[in-house]
Amino acid sequence: MNRSPIPSVLLSLCAVMIATAAFGGGKGHLFIIGGGERGPELMQEFIALAGGPGSAVIRIIPLASGDPREAGTELAGEFTSLGVKNVSSLLWTREEAEAEGSEKGLEGATGVYFAGGDQIRVTRVLLNTPVYKKLHQLYRDGAVLGGTSAGAAIMSRVMITGDETMNKDTVRNFVFMKKGNIERVEGMGFLDSVIIDQHFIKRKRYARLLSLAMEYPELVGVGIDESTAITVNPDRTFRVSGEGTVFVVDPTHARQLGTDAHGNLSGSNLILHILKAGDSFDMTTRTPRPAGTEK
Repeated sequence: MNRSPIPSVLLSLCAVMIATAAFGGGKGHLFIIGGGERGPELMQEFIALAGGPGSAVIRIIPLASGDPREAGTELAGEFTSLGVKNVSSLLWTREEAEAEGSEKGLEGATGVYFAGGDQIRVTRVLLNTPVYKKLHQLYRDGAVLGGTSAGAAIMSRVMITGDETMNKDTVRNFVFMKKGNIERVEGMGFLDSVIIDQHFIKRKRYARLLSLAMEYPELVGVGIDESTAITVNPDRTFRVSGEGTVFVVDPTHARQLGTDAHGNLSGSNLILHILKAGDSFDMTTRTPRPAGTEK
């Protein structure tokens, strides 16, 4: 499988350029679920952002799934059971996604939802195609883009694949923090200033996110637990909802970042925030706000 890894130098340059550029989110929202069981309350939040059950036009992209047709059908049924009248699933091959007019199935969508599975299956098909460009346009124009698990990982520009380059033990994952061990590629790029990780506490992925935070100190690491979501607003804040917590690793003031002779990453002054439902985080000022203290 060709994962087209991004050279670290290019990613670092990209992050610096992003930090000085205007935020490209426009009027839209992102609704990012960390995976696992999701109750109707989370899906109802997504539907509300898309305009409510009677007005929402929702398109499902189940490309990440091992059985995308079945996943698309199941998700469409879930949305229908919650009152959505206009919902359908869309699939493309890479050749189809690259073709002129491939984006037409997304016309008029007020919400687009990405299923879970393997995030590489999504970017391999959609990256830099007319469909990709349409998704960014929808987001700028006010639509909500959401997803769970793999559908969460794709949201950031620097995307975690789930694989390691050094540790080949498929049972004991992320047991050390060495430079270059965490495989990452280009994601869908709806979020430029953060790296998204998912299933975070449930699957003990602290070493994974901390490693990337030290390798990309321009970016904030956001680890979302299962049954938990963040809603990213147009003003560059996000709010937590659901049953679990969200870890935010802010390395932007880190010092003494480096490696030893064995490649072990080290650093000091990394800032950690642990957010619960109702708490929010300002991605511009890098400031958390406890529930009830919003502007």
